[in-house]
Amino acid sequence: MSNDFLNILNGRAASTPVVLAPLAGITDLPFRQLVASFGASWVVSEMVASQEMVQAKPGVRERAELGFDQDGTAVQLAGRDAQWMAEAAKMVADNGAAIIDINMGCPAKKVTTGYSGSALLKDPDHALTLIEAVVNAVDVPVTLKTRLGWDHDCLNAASVAKRAEDAGIKLVTIHGRTRCQFYKGSADWAAIKDIKDAVSIPVIANGDIVDAETGAQAMKLSTADGIMIGRGAQGRPWKLAQVSAELAGGSGPIAPTGSDLIDLVSKHYEAMLTFYGAELGRKVSRKHLGWYMDDAATPTGLRKAVLTEKDPTAVLRLLPEALDREGQEAA
Repeated sequence: MSNDFLNILNGRAASTPVVLAPLAGITDLPFRQLVASFGASWVVSEMVASQEMVQAKPGVRERAELGFDQDGTAVQLAGRDAQWMAEAAKMVADNGAAIIDINMGCPAKKVTTGYSGSALLKDPDHALTLIEAVVNAVDVPVTLKTRLGWDHDCLNAASVAKRAEDAGIKLVTIHGRTRCQFYKGSADWAAIKDIKDAVSIPVIANGDIVDAETGAQAMKLSTADGIMIGRGAQGRPWKLAQVSAELAGGSGPIAPTGSDLIDLVSKHYEAMLTFYGAELGRKVSRKHLGWYMDDAATPTGLRKAVLTEKDPTAVLRLLPEALDREGQEAA
């Protein structure tokens, strides 16, 4: 388990924890390992459906296994049935997961129509049965990620967090929006303070935090114990380490450029091919390569060539030119 995680639980965190958010289809093993290599406080797996995990549905168990024996990794579980949640929690804990996170924040319709994710905010009593089942099933720390409420007529995160704390939850992460806001508008960091005031366990602020400036503002308004970054890390796996260092008054890793960036992206691409297999890895890699090329201002034609090329060897040959920011600026 990450020392940073233990330190925040014990109130001994020397600096602001900066955590990688769970992002479906993005925070897979290759990306999480890359982010962790720069020094993130801890990282969270993609959301894993508990029943499908236990029943070994294709692709589901693999997502959870990404966290096994990986220091500083939490495995996030979602579900609506206490039995399946408990069984899945036991399964991932027995296989080495050091932290289990319960998802009560996903706003996606396919999740909420199954009465999972943020839909649980509409039924706190039922949500507590899931929390209690997971906490009682495992010996590892259990955390909770949720939102401010279902909508602005149901802003109940503070009371839910307090009940979760009483049930044994060790830390709670709050996205500063309601479910019905999805990702529209701006995250309300000040509203997170209500949750922080309601509990004695650590609180992590999430939503629209992309750099040290927004991180500092979120910390100030929410009085949270740490911050979580999701979309701000896309194409910038070094970003969390930078933000952490800057919030502490120092300087973090310099964003790689030139041959260092080409080497990083090439290795990330190869790691995805190895993890998923060539065919699926090529498809999964497109989003990540696209984000890297966004920052490099890759010309449209070259960008399209990289993203449509089916031969991995050819992609690796194209990357040096595609990521040559200095050459593109000179042109």
